[in-house]
Amino acid sequence: MNVERLNESVNARSYDSPTRRAQAEKTRRQIAHAARTLFVERGWSGTRVRDVAAAAGVSEPTVYAVYGNKAGLAMALLDSLTAPIDFPRHMSELTAAEGDPRRQIAALVAIDRQLFEHGADVITVIREAGRSNPDLAPVYVAGRRQGDEARRRVYGSWPAQAWRDGVTLDDALDTAAALLSVDVYLELTQARGWSPDRVEAWWTETLARLLLRDTSSVAAP
Repeated sequence: MNVERLNESVNARSYDSPTRRAQAEKTRRQIAHAARTLFVERGWSGTRVRDVAAAAGVSEPTVYAVYGNKAGLAMALLDSLTAPIDFPRHMSELTAAEGDPRRQIAALVAIDRQLFEHGADVITVIREAGRSNPDLAPVYVAGRRQGDEARRRVYGSWPAQAWRDGVTLDDALDTAAALLSVDVYLELTQARGWSPDRVEAWWTETLARLLLRDTSSVAAP
C-alpha cells in the first residue's frame, strides 16, 4: 500500500469513528427533543423547521439532512413512542393469561397506559398534523387500527360463555376504542388529576364490567 492509499484508509476510518457516530446520534436526539418540545408547545402548524434547528443548536440544513423534512421529524417521534414499552413482558403476561379474559384485558390496557403516559403529546401532534399534511393523515388512523387488530385477536379467543349477554366482538372493539383513547387519558390525568395507575385500574375494571359476564373470574373450561 502506498502512502496516498494509506492516508485515505486512515481518513476513512477516522470519518467513521465511534466518536463521530456518537456525535451524530447525540445530534439526532437533540433535534428530536427540540421538535417534540416545540410541537407540544406551539402545535404542528406553529412550528417551523428553523425553530427546531435553533432550539436544538444546529443549522437548519442539518435538520433536513438528518430527518428530511418536518413530516420526517414527526414520523421519527412517532417511531420512538414504543421504545419505553416492555413488549416482551406484556406479551408474556398475555400468554400467561390465556383462558382468563379479565387478565388479558388488564395486560392490553397496560400497553395503552404506557403508550399514552410516554407519548400522549406526540400522538395529539400527529393527529393535528394529519389534518393538514397528506403524508401524515393515515398515520394516526393506522395506529388506532393496530390497537383494534391486537384486541380482535385476543378478544376473539374468548369462549362464548365469557361474554356479557348481548355483547358481540365488534361491540367490544368499539367500546375499547372509545374508552382507551388519548383524549380520555389526557382528560383524566391533566384535567382531573388522576394518576396513570388510577387510569389503568379504571380502564381494566370498566372494560371487564362492560364486556364480561363475570368480572371476578371468567376462564375457559
